[in-house]
Amino acid sequence: MTILTDSKAKSGAARVLARVFGYEAFRGDQQAIVEHVIGGGDALVLMPTGGGKSLCYQVPALVRAGVGIVVSPLIALMQDQVDALTELGVRAAFLNSTQDWQDSREVEQAFLAGELDLLYVAPERLLTERCLQLLGRGKLALFAIDEAHCVSQWGHDFRPEYLGLSMLHERWPEVPRLALTATATDVTRSEIAERLALHDAQHFVASFDRPNIRYHIVEKQEVRKQLLQLLRQEHAGDAGIVYCLSRNKVDETAAFLCEQGIEALPYHAGLGAALRAKNQSRFLREDGIVMVATIAFGMGIDKPDVRFVAHIDLPKSVEGYYQETGRAGRDGLPATAWLAYGLQDVVQQRRMIDESSGDDAFRRRLGSQLDAMLGLCETITCRRERLLQYFGQSMSACGNCDNCLTPPQAWDGTVAAQKMLSTIYRLWKERGQRYGAGHLIDILRGKQTPRVLEHGHSALTVFGIGQDLSEQAWRSVLRQLLAHSLLMVDQEGYGTLALTDQSRAVLKGERTLLLRREAVRLTERAGRNPATPRAKSLPPDLPLAAQPVFEALRSWRAEIARSHGVPAYVIFQNATLGEIARARPASLEALSHVNGVGIKKLESYGDSILACIAEFDDAS
Repeated sequence: MTILTDSKAKSGAARVLARVFGYEAFRGDQQAIVEHVIGGGDALVLMPTGGGKSLCYQVPALVRAGVGIVVSPLIALMQDQVDALTELGVRAAFLNSTQDWQDSREVEQAFLAGELDLLYVAPERLLTERCLQLLGRGKLALFAIDEAHCVSQWGHDFRPEYLGLSMLHERWPEVPRLALTATATDVTRSEIAERLALHDAQHFVASFDRPNIRYHIVEKQEVRKQLLQLLRQEHAGDAGIVYCLSRNKVDETAAFLCEQGIEALPYHAGLGAALRAKNQSRFLREDGIVMVATIAFGMGIDKPDVRFVAHIDLPKSVEGYYQETGRAGRDGLPATAWLAYGLQDVVQQRRMIDESSGDDAFRRRLGSQLDAMLGLCETITCRRERLLQYFGQSMSACGNCDNCLTPPQAWDGTVAAQKMLSTIYRLWKERGQRYGAGHLIDILRGKQTPRVLEHGHSALTVFGIGQDLSEQAWRSVLRQLLAHSLLMVDQEGYGTLALTDQSRAVLKGERTLLLRREAVRLTERAGRNPATPRAKSLPPDLPLAAQPVFEALRSWRAEIARSHGVPAYVIFQNATLGEIARARPASLEALSHVNGVGIKKLESYGDSILACIAEFDDAS
């Protein structure tokens, strides 16, 4: 297929967008970014997952002379990305450690012969002298550094090899560079620009809002049962991702879901590379698979119909949480970001920070990141408003998070906090003892446990003064005291709790403390309808009459995808099939005006699509 290679005019980009990708217009900042890069400018692009970052470098690479080099850490996904571009008629290839020398040599020869439009390269491969010499012998259109937040040493996805990418500017100063990411605060953005030598780059910052995602954060009780309830009541048959903190929990959770009749697969670094690749391939290619994973999974996942992302452990930072939840609903349809967390999560995270090998500045940074995450969990205001504030963006209440849909109650927890803080103070001041959450709650609730009796704690003046609250309620109080930095995890004791400098104001009555009242227990909610209907993998506002056509097109797409060995969304996304189902085009000319139907796909699938529609019409 012939692609424009020399025009720098606006019409060149628009023509490529229409002919290759099948879209009539750019979205948001895409056009400004594309024109800036076509003109030779550097750019730092922040755009939410599903916002169309790829077009920002793919279109300029096709308009400018030479090959676009895409630096990506996602070795396991490069094949799918290349397959998707090949379906569009774009000449794409990759170089990474999965190839043998013959395959690598073929790609290198194609590059030198000018037979490629885009070349994906892993950063560790790019930085080898062999690869640098290869690129020096060819014509380069641009460098696109994807997942650029990996360069941040404070970030959740730090990759040391990214630090070497600043040399691209030194070696090829005339070649424009783009750094792209879905997740970065102002501080991280500055770090990206500094470490990648993008000092003169223009910054393009799109809205971080993903209005189709419903954020829902719950208190962890029986987390597996809570997760199962979510999947059965709101996401039966949907594809989704469940994130766990440890490898063991990944394996146990995946096994539990399978026992419950839900097709779930594990993914973590402890599994063999072949099994990880197999599970990832099944998740991308099959419908309704639930991937249970550590954060080692997911960066760059292009699967558009992920209907939910669930966390059953507390994420370490808001940036990590945003990045991971952003993998839901890339197609713009309703999706859920669900998180369950509890007191033990907070204790564990605080202890991990205290025991980390970094210096004080490093631990302070981790602590501030955790504080921001806890603030998001404990807020009684709009979740989305709080989330976007973290990234420097303001908005009013969203109407699509749990706090907006079912506003939580706040209560004056000052007296309860004083009881808990007094208990901790007396144990330490009078006896030099520190204890964990369970024993403190037993003392407050007046429980005559063997441990309480052994240590004579029933004689304390605080014994039994907290019988007005349940054990669950006290755990909520403790969790919120930790979140407000009124308690800390003692570095010298395993999970024991100690006062902080801020505790004094509450103890002396100088500070009033409003706490979030927790929802009823899971067992009390069983059998009730969910707050919102289960998300459907149907395009929005698809007329009832068009839905059978859409399902017929999905079946056709599934057969094509299987025969090509690619995920179904590589052939066409649901949004495109939905538009076809609405329009029911009767000619190739009419079909060519549907968003997502470029010239190559029209040539490859046009007649087949028309035949599918005609067959459906005849049958009905």
